[in-house]
Amino acid sequence: MNTTTLALIELGAVFFALGLLGRLAAQFGMSPIPFYLLGGLCFGSGGFVNLGDISEFSHLASEIGVVLLLLLLGLEYTASELVTGLRRSWMAGVVDAVLNAAPGAVVALMLGWGTTGAVVMAGVTYISSSGIIAKVLSDLGRLGNRETPVVLSILVFEDLAMAVYLPILTALLAGVSFAGGLEAVGISLVVISVVLVIALRYGRYVSALLDSPDSETLLLKLLGAALLVAGISSAMQVSAAVGAFLLGIAISGTTAHNASRVLEPLRDLFAAMFFVVFGLNTDPRAIPPVLGWAVLLAVVTALTKMITGAWAAKQQGVGRLGRARAGVALIARGEFSIVIAGLALSAGAVESELVALATAYVLLMAVIGPVAARVVEPVAGVWIRVRTSA
Repeated sequence: MNTTTLALIELGAVFFALGLLGRLAAQFGMSPIPFYLLGGLCFGSGGFVNLGDISEFSHLASEIGVVLLLLLLGLEYTASELVTGLRRSWMAGVVDAVLNAAPGAVVALMLGWGTTGAVVMAGVTYISSSGIIAKVLSDLGRLGNRETPVVLSILVFEDLAMAVYLPILTALLAGVSFAGGLEAVGISLVVISVVLVIALRYGRYVSALLDSPDSETLLLKLLGAALLVAGISSAMQVSAAVGAFLLGIAISGTTAHNASRVLEPLRDLFAAMFFVVFGLNTDPRAIPPVLGWAVLLAVVTALTKMITGAWAAKQQGVGRLGRARAGVALIARGEFSIVIAGLALSAGAVESELVALATAYVLLMAVIGPVAARVVEPVAGVWIRVRTSA
């Protein structure tokens, strides 16, 4: 059997298996991310079958998946919403960053993974999963709740923080000097500022350039622009993911709505490949030694996210039950945490145990978050009634 034939069979099997896993996740009302990671673990290094003939395609597909994930995330916001959210939530955002980045950094230092490992794990434990959280809030009918704008404001702050964090991480993983790292951050801040100004004042022109009444033409324009911007951003030492996110911010109005419609199926396909590839590159035999640390981090950072959300909601005058909902809504980790660990894995600058820890941690948090969001109302309701009667 020639290489092309075998690759087609393997790729077809992977896509079909992803569809089955996605349906299984839907049956349990969960995000498919943990299932995709588990699928990758089963068929990668140290798994049951090693899929070597699709490695080149899967690597490129995973890179496109990251670009599309961040592009679609950017499409959810306008520049004015980002600025308003930043003004309203900066204090809660700072509390969120301190409480949730610290546990990951501390554990990395305790395990002897050095400064680079600490920076990577800080990002993994800090950033919540916007995709999982948005889906959970929609499924539970909480988008109109009073605490939801608080949750969304914190997510906006986290996304902007990633626009600064990712260039720092990229420079650190590349082993550049301190001066080079400062240069990367400076370039990133300049690019972010320029894009926000363009989006605020000239966003309609960007949207008009990319818009098209024909879905095929619109798809080609959007995908081409996203890959171009991502590649140029990477060449300028600004993360390709950040470039895609900023392009999404610059697109607004009906163009943004139409763009989301035509890109979502493509994003789901390539994003699924990204999670699978991450699992393929993680040796499942490395997970048991770090599973205890993953559980510890899951417990600690679930509590710190709950504290963050509840405190931020209280500052906005939200009631006790709303504070509890806001806190648990932020628990889930997912795509961004895997993106961060994936960058470290690609650079080969961290220990294999760190990647295993990040995988186990995300598996836990992607499950715990949606479950906690579903059970918080009855549990918190009982607790509030007990406190009130006492």
